[in-house]
Amino acid sequence: MSTSVPQGHTWTQRVKKDDEEEDPLDQLISRSGCAASHFAVQECMAQHQDWRQCQPQVQAFKDCMNEQQARRQEELQRRKCWGSLLTQQGLKARRGSSRDSSLSAAIF
Repeated sequence: MSTSVPQGHTWTQRVKKDDEEEDPLDQLISRSGCAASHFAVQECMAQHQDWRQCQPQVQAFKDCMNEQQARRQEELQRRKCWGSLLTQQGLKARRGSSRDSSLSAAIF
């Protein structure tokens, strides 16, 4: 009796060609979470060929990007506050330990 070893998956990952690289702007929009509203603007523009007729979609995309930017600013501010707080705590800890060392040296 022969035992068959199960074969691995049969799909292969498609390698992007140089001309298929994703546009950096598209990458930015995808990471922002606003890709759907950006696509709506593109679709409207393709259909109407007049940005004035696409103002609701443009405004929705603008609002989405503004919200994303505000969230990012908040996050950066939070990180900056935490970083300075941790730095202050680290300095206090170092000062405290050196004081403790000098106190110990003075006592003994």
